[in-house]
Amino acid sequence: MPLLTRRRFLSTAGAALIGAGVMADQWLVREPNHPELVRLEMPLPRLPEAFDGFRIAQLSDFHYDEVFSIHPIKRAIEIVNQLNPDVVVLTGDFVTVSMLSDYIHDEKKSALAAEPCAKLLAQLRSRLGSLATLGNHDIDSDPDVVTEALQFNGISVLRNAPHSIEQSGKRLWICGMDSSEGKARIDLALQGVPKDEAVVMLMHEPDHANVVKNYPVDLQLSGHSHGGQVWIPGFGAPWLPGGAKQYPRGSYTVGRLQLYTNIGLGTIRVPVRINCTPEVTLITLHSRAGNQIAS
Repeated sequence: MPLLTRRRFLSTAGAALIGAGVMADQWLVREPNHPELVRLEMPLPRLPEAFDGFRIAQLSDFHYDEVFSIHPIKRAIEIVNQLNPDVVVLTGDFVTVSMLSDYIHDEKKSALAAEPCAKLLAQLRSRLGSLATLGNHDIDSDPDVVTEALQFNGISVLRNAPHSIEQSGKRLWICGMDSSEGKARIDLALQGVPKDEAVVMLMHEPDHANVVKNYPVDLQLSGHSHGGQVWIPGFGAPWLPGGAKQYPRGSYTVGRLQLYTNIGLGTIRVPVRINCTPEVTLITLHSRAGNQIAS
């Protein structure tokens, strides 16, 4: 076996450091800060023909802070505004409750991040505006403060409430439920919605689809999982939060319900993403079959 000379040692160590630097740059800088656009063609059998081609832009899991998540949020807004969607939906977690909050009681302080986050999101442009629902971090901080910040900046918050959109005498309903960490009430979210009309449900935790599938809902849009932030090919995510273990990313069919779980924009715990690029989703609804296209 050849001796490990000083020159060879330095050369090997240098290559290792360069490799580590490249990976750190990818995981800490490039991937977390450059959202990709995912285009989804979504057939809904009950969708009125008047809404064929209706386009929904979905953003999720912002976890606003001025050091890390602000950058992918700004880039996502640029992407959405180039798309000219019919409506934008925001599926929760605008703020982050610190892991230390149980000890230092800073939940209400966490909610204050909703104001600068909402000011940024007010820049989103679509034909019909933006609709939001709250995530578990929003509920665990101060949901009233988060709601107020969003609504003050022109973003309607659907807290166990329905919202109707009318085109050519036909309706599409977009309904929103609070995170299941709070008081998710699907009965209130669907209150007044005719059972024969198409419904898109905004619900932060995707695994709640196991409840939603029992109601006359056509499509559920969720987030919460961050896609695990780390995704190992052939294995999946080493860690997923409760409420997103069964349907952590992408498209699913749950009974007759269609479900899409957005990977989100921000991060928690560590600002790292590996094989799990932040996402802007553009969902085009069809009253006939379509296909998913990633770009």
